[in-house]
Amino acid sequence: MNSTTTRSPRRALALGAVALGAGLTLALGAPLAASAHVHVDPETAAAGATETIGFSFAHGCDGSPTTALAIDIPEGVANATPVVQGGWTITRELGTNGVPTRVVYTPDTPVEDGLKASVAMDVLFAESAADSALAFPVTQTCAVGETAWTQIAADDQDPEELDAPAPVVTVGAMADADADGDHHGGASEAADHDDTAAAASTDAADPVARWLAAGGLVAGVAALIVVLVRGRRRA
Repeated sequence: MNSTTTRSPRRALALGAVALGAGLTLALGAPLAASAHVHVDPETAAAGATETIGFSFAHGCDGSPTTALAIDIPEGVANATPVVQGGWTITRELGTNGVPTRVVYTPDTPVEDGLKASVAMDVLFAESAADSALAFPVTQTCAVGETAWTQIAADDQDPEELDAPAPVVTVGAMADADADGDHHGGASEAADHDDTAAAASTDAADPVARWLAAGGLVAGVAALIVVLVRGRRRA
């Protein structure tokens, strides 16, 4: 009897620790999964205007460091001018009209998994792109493997449900001619986008993932309390 009484609390503590661990895993894992994308900032733009678009990431390919980021330029973009910044080499593939169809950013040193990096370009959105969503497919090449961020969500689908969603910019109505100057970006504006890309991607994280994380943590704590109470009663 004494042996049983001694082991019950220990067993309760062990079960509680397992439950709490599972809750913490869910709480931490859900937001991380939601943030493991290539994010675009800003996510909205006006037709007929130029906007500095930043693309950021903070992950490699299954832990492998990133060696290149290739961005395909979709129809609806009248021009794209990559922003030169230190630490990156930029190459372009041009269409027959001289507009880039693909821009490749290669870091001077591979970007380790877990480090945030971002690149930018000035994008002129065509007038014909008004009231549409333009996807910018991105191919992330790593020292080992690559990830094609090219999936596009259906009309009734949450993009966060996709394994590798493409960054998407929602193009609104034509820019007001008087305010058009406000939409023309430059290298200094690109730097501002780089500094705020992490915050923007966090704010855009899937709310469902946040609820799952909070629920998992609460469930883990509740399970720990239950097993401790039962262990004390048995003792």
